[in-house]
Amino acid sequence: MNSKQGQFNFVPLKRRFVLLAAAFTLTTLVSSCSTPETTSSGQTTQSEQPAQDEVLTVGVTPVPAGEILAFVRDELAPEAGLEIEIVEFNEFNQPNLALKEGELDANYFQHIPFMEDFGKQHEIDLVPLNAIHLNPVGAFSKRFQSLDELPDNATITVPNDVTNLNRALQLLAENELITLREGVGELATTKDIVENPKNLQIVEIEAPSLVRSLDDADVSIITGNFVVQAGMNTREDAIALENPEGSRYAVRLATLRGQENDPRIQTLNELLVDPQVREFIEEKYDGAVIPVF
Repeated sequence: MNSKQGQFNFVPLKRRFVLLAAAFTLTTLVSSCSTPETTSSGQTTQSEQPAQDEVLTVGVTPVPAGEILAFVRDELAPEAGLEIEIVEFNEFNQPNLALKEGELDANYFQHIPFMEDFGKQHEIDLVPLNAIHLNPVGAFSKRFQSLDELPDNATITVPNDVTNLNRALQLLAENELITLREGVGELATTKDIVENPKNLQIVEIEAPSLVRSLDDADVSIITGNFVVQAGMNTREDAIALENPEGSRYAVRLATLRGQENDPRIQTLNELLVDPQVREFIEEKYDGAVIPVF
C-alpha cells in the first residue's frame, strides 16, 4: 500500500469515528429528554405519574370539609411536601362532574351511598378513600321542641338528593312518624312510605335551601354541614338526631378509579386521618361534626 493509499483510507475512518461519536451523543441527548413510556411489566412510568411537588387540586363543600382541608393544607401538608389547591362548591353535583372532566384531582365532600348512586347515574367510577367525619342528619324547628308535638298535616322539608332523602325518612321512621316499606334499603323515597298517620306533608328541596326553609316549614331535616355553615349546632339545636354508629354516611376523600395511587392523593389520604385533624374537628365543631377515625 503506498502513502497515498494509506492517507486515502485513514481519513474516512477518522471521519467515520467522528460521525459515530456525534450520533451517539445525539442519541443520548434525545433519550434523556424523551418522555418515559410504559415498562414491559405494565407498570406506570414516571411520565404518567404526577410528581409529588405538583399542586393537588381538591374540590370541597365549604363547611366543614373545606375548613378541615384548609387546616391540613396550612398545618400538615407543608412538612409532607404537599401543595394543595382548594376549590369550593356550594352543591353536591359539580364536585364529581369536575373530577370527571379532569378539573380536580380528588374531592372531599361525600359519603359512600351518595358516591355509589351518583356514579351509576353519571357513569363515573369513583373510589372512596379514608373516612374522615360524619355530618349527622338532624330535625330542626323554630316552632316545636319535639317531633312528638307535630300536628296533623305538618310540613316537613327534606333533602331532595336520594341518599340524604333516605336518611331524613329513616329519621322520621325511627321516631315513629312514618313507616317505610320493609326491605327498602338505603334509597328510600316518599313512594316507600306505607303509613303516615299524621298525614305529614313531606316536601323535597335542594339541600342548601333547607336552613332557609325553617321560616316556613314546621320541621326541616338538614345535614350537619349546612347546619354548621348556618352557625347552628347539630347536637344542641336538633330536636331529633340520627344514630351515627356504624354509619356508611361518613364523608370521605374520593377520586377517579386509576388515580387512587397518585402519591399526592395517598399523602393527603394519610394526612386527613392524622390525630391533629381529629383534635381540630372536636375542638372546632363541638360534636356538630364527628370524626370517625
